[in-house]
Amino acid sequence: MRNVKMRAVRNTGNIMEDVKQYMRSIGQAARAASRSMALADTNAKNRALENIATAILLASGKLLTENAKDVAAAKTNGLDPAAIDRLTLTEKTIKGMAEGLRQIAALPDPIGEISDMKYRPTGIQVGKMRVPLGVIGIIYESRPNVTADAAGLCLKSGNACILRGGSEAIHSNQAIAACVHQGLREAGLPETAVQVINTTDRAAVGELITMKEYVDVIVPRGGKSLIERISAEAKVPVIKHLDGICHVYIDDEADLTKAVKIADNAKTHRYGVCNAMETLLVHADVAAKVLPELCKIYLDKGVELRGDDAARKLVAQMKVATEEDWRTEYLAPILSIRIVNGLDEAIAHINTYSSQHTDSIVTENYSKAMRFLREVDSASVMVNASTRFADGFEFGLGAEIGISTDKLHARGPVGLEGLTSQKFIVLGNGQIRV
Repeated sequence: MRNVKMRAVRNTGNIMEDVKQYMRSIGQAARAASRSMALADTNAKNRALENIATAILLASGKLLTENAKDVAAAKTNGLDPAAIDRLTLTEKTIKGMAEGLRQIAALPDPIGEISDMKYRPTGIQVGKMRVPLGVIGIIYESRPNVTADAAGLCLKSGNACILRGGSEAIHSNQAIAACVHQGLREAGLPETAVQVINTTDRAAVGELITMKEYVDVIVPRGGKSLIERISAEAKVPVIKHLDGICHVYIDDEADLTKAVKIADNAKTHRYGVCNAMETLLVHADVAAKVLPELCKIYLDKGVELRGDDAARKLVAQMKVATEEDWRTEYLAPILSIRIVNGLDEAIAHINTYSSQHTDSIVTENYSKAMRFLREVDSASVMVNASTRFADGFEFGLGAEIGISTDKLHARGPVGLEGLTSQKFIVLGNGQIRV
């Protein structure tokens, strides 16, 4: 059936109309599958997740082969190194996909959970029941592992999903989708619960984000331009974040050995990810002790440093940081550094320039740590830990569908609970309102 649809998209003269029809058929199938998924029992969903994980491991050779096609094409087309890094699958990342799916299977099923039951004076009981959102459209670039993560989270939370990966990952995504469909089929669940859009035509995205009758929420994962476009054009609610301008603040009461390890990891573990540190803040009283050692590590790893006047006096190789640097998500081996006079100045800087994604303090002072947690207005706030931990897998969510810096519905890594809603339920015994 999917092949028939794709032939229509490719061969008919009126391409826009064919994409519209194709997307409507995808939407109709997803809406029907969402009803089945909402009723699916936990055992069936967990069997599907385990089956998908096994299929992915067994197909690792195929996945690597298909991914190599995408990577080769990306290099030919001049895709930037950070995007190629996100695109590339390895044996380790394939095992990580399978482990993430099994973690999701091991998590409690949120669907049908009843909470907050209270008796009212009339004798009725009022509470809440957790329910799926319905159909979730996910638009993402480069990262083929999102195909498995998103499918697993949507499946366990009783939703159907429509996945639109980037054209640069088309072979990888289709190979992973085949494993997902195998796992669903073996568990007796509809394959159309997870559909990967087969056309790379950009018009498909325009249709997906406006199909209010079929899609309940959109989750974009990708660069700022993609997310801005989705946010501006969508007629369906969007869960999103635009930037990952993450900070680490090294306090004057920090353990400097910890500080060096954390600040190194937060920046250099991976560059092209949204939870990488982009600005380092250092208390003036410890800057001379920690910055030279830390900056040597950065320079040895090829990181370009941009600093304020105080920081540049300590590290001669540092370039001048401009106002724009404090507002920039580099996604590259570039780091801006500022020396501050204390916690107040650090928090003020973060709340001015942060994208409200992830920020961390390194300190041994409990009171300062608690102030930082309370006063920094970000989706994830950390004490004595690398910003790289802002991740659904690391937070014990099994995986994540994305990270939200919005304040309504979901915030931070969006796992199972973020893909559900609640409805009020009332239990009575013949009561009527008078």
